[in-house]
Amino acid sequence: MSTSSAAPAATRQAAPERPDTAVRTDIQALRAVAVSIVLLYHLFPGSLTGGFTGVDVFFVISGFLITSHLLSHPPSRPRDLFTFWSRRIRRLLPASLLVLMCVLIASRLVAPETAWGNTAKQARSAALYVLNWRLANDSVDYLASQDAPTPVQHFWSLSVEEQFYLGWPVLILVLALIARLIGRRVAAIVSLGLAAVVAASFWYSVVETAVEPARAYFVTTTRVWELGVGGLLASLLAIRAPAGHRAGHRAGDRGGDRAGAIPLPAPARIGLAWIGLALIAYAAVAYSGSTPFPSWRAAVPVLGTAAVIAAWAPRAQGSPAGVMALPPLQWLGNISYSLYLWHWPLIVLVPAYLGHDLGLVDKLGVLVASLALADLTKRLVEDRFRTPAWGRPLAKPYLLGAAAMGVVVVAATLQNVAITHSIEASLAATKVKAASGDPCFGAAAIVAPAGRCPVTRSGTLYPSPLAVAADKTDAWAVGDRKGCQAHRPTFRVVTCVAGPADAPVDIALVGNSHAAQWYPAVKEAAAAHGWHVTLFIASQCALADLLQDVDTPAHARACLRWGRHVQTRLLTGGFDLVVMADRISVTALGQDGYSSSLPVYEQGYESVLRTLSAAHQRVLAIRDTPAPGFPIPDCLAAHAGDYAQCDGTLAAWLPPDPLVKAVRAVHDPRITSTAMTPYLCESQRCQAVVGGVPVYFDGSHLSSTYARTLGPFLDPKMQAALAVP
Repeated sequence: MSTSSAAPAATRQAAPERPDTAVRTDIQALRAVAVSIVLLYHLFPGSLTGGFTGVDVFFVISGFLITSHLLSHPPSRPRDLFTFWSRRIRRLLPASLLVLMCVLIASRLVAPETAWGNTAKQARSAALYVLNWRLANDSVDYLASQDAPTPVQHFWSLSVEEQFYLGWPVLILVLALIARLIGRRVAAIVSLGLAAVVAASFWYSVVETAVEPARAYFVTTTRVWELGVGGLLASLLAIRAPAGHRAGHRAGDRGGDRAGAIPLPAPARIGLAWIGLALIAYAAVAYSGSTPFPSWRAAVPVLGTAAVIAAWAPRAQGSPAGVMALPPLQWLGNISYSLYLWHWPLIVLVPAYLGHDLGLVDKLGVLVASLALADLTKRLVEDRFRTPAWGRPLAKPYLLGAAAMGVVVVAATLQNVAITHSIEASLAATKVKAASGDPCFGAAAIVAPAGRCPVTRSGTLYPSPLAVAADKTDAWAVGDRKGCQAHRPTFRVVTCVAGPADAPVDIALVGNSHAAQWYPAVKEAAAAHGWHVTLFIASQCALADLLQDVDTPAHARACLRWGRHVQTRLLTGGFDLVVMADRISVTALGQDGYSSSLPVYEQGYESVLRTLSAAHQRVLAIRDTPAPGFPIPDCLAAHAGDYAQCDGTLAAWLPPDPLVKAVRAVHDPRITSTAMTPYLCESQRCQAVVGGVPVYFDGSHLSSTYARTLGPFLDPKMQAALAVP
């Protein structure tokens, strides 16, 4: 896995400050190559499907240069650590915090209000350098993983690096102390220690990617080995380096032996450099969003980068060194840190300002603007704060850094507070409106006689576009609520209930998130009759007898076990009616696409229904609802003057539903189906707003408010299903 549907952005790494006055042109060129790969991936995703691997190139570079610096000046006391961290603060924080603050302001000016909250939350996490952990947690939350990418999402790798910079020097200090205690060379003991860390992290990366691939992409523990490979290379080269030399120093720029290069003849080093570049290129071209990542596959760009650094190819015929030393590449490598900081916010925010997706000319404009901003930031911010004056006294960068981080954190927090207040006010107004008895509120408007209810084209919505994203049924985990859904990796059966326990009728609502969206409507109908409702819901896991491609084969098996446990509960629970609904959100395991999965799902549903039929169980299957495929709240916020811009056609939005076909195949009068599509779409047009209520809280799930207004229309269909003898 490279990224989720939202394509988590691969990010530009923090480029460590250059050791002393030396500049290794090969490393600067590697930075240029890496940032170019990432830029092309973000601007033209189809051109380099594995462009996210540029981040791995930067990880190795950072690990190599930082470890080289630490070995040339091994920390021996706490002050040495604070001096090192002081340089990191001056190197990283000024530019990154500047970009974060600009993004917070720009988002309020050009982005739809629905994007403000998530941007503010991620900006706060980015300022504290923990964004990767937030994204890791969101990646395993089905609804959160569907959120549009924010303009600061690319800061996740900066979080990884900053955490690395915090712990790595401490590890070097401990290993150096051990070396001195046992009378061994520091570089040798450090190499052994780093090798152990690299091996442990690599093993964890392989295991975690297999078990929880979405989370594995972001967490520090699966990435440390990549930085560690660069560090291990630096320590191994330091073992053979003559006194006074280190791997990052300039030495013999035209060939010959270089301190810090692998001890091979020049032709071999040239060949090794080409092999390394080829590995980087291969990963960028051959990998894609479906590639399980990082796992062992990250070793391709990682080892490729390490090979180029280790080779330090001399300038000779057939060597890449001459091309890598070209001024344009050196300039691009020099501004690569700021270039990555700026390019992603522009890619996200410019379309919001223009009101349409980026075209070719727009993308070229973003590229030029990114380069210009990066060059200015490098000269006016990065270089200025790296001067020695900003590091004296030692406490100065810490105090200034903490103050600057505080400004971003406070600004993001205040924005979140304002957004939360607005959401709460809108949801409260929605409850009042729903209780007012308005005959044109919600779904009632779409079935009213022509002309009785006005079509909502603009004006106040209940809830507002900002609040509707939070208008979720209790079946989902919201705030402190744990929710009622089974989740990966185990899909442990979780149930929720509503209504009196001694009710005369017991209803079971089963399926994945497209069953959960019906909970308000089912509860509304049940409350009118005093029925009892039990939920059996699993995120992304349909109640069908088949293996579904839920990230990993292990997850697929867990999903299947959940379905069989639920079938057992349905057969033994004494339910008067089972209400089923599902969305085919993942392919059948082993199938190469959605279309080829449909007949497999139909067979899986038919197996479940025949099991229930044999037990004389009544079943009402609700046909899957139309799905826009884009975030409706964002669209409504961007088109406040004409909500019809967010409407769609029935042909485009309504998916095939193998569950309904399976119902027909069973031929049991107790197994029935119904379609609520007429209450969502009028004729051939599906509306984003009906009766003043946004229909969806994201790109496919009904808002809780609108689902509740569907209760009176679902009620007679449930009664009819219950009446079947």
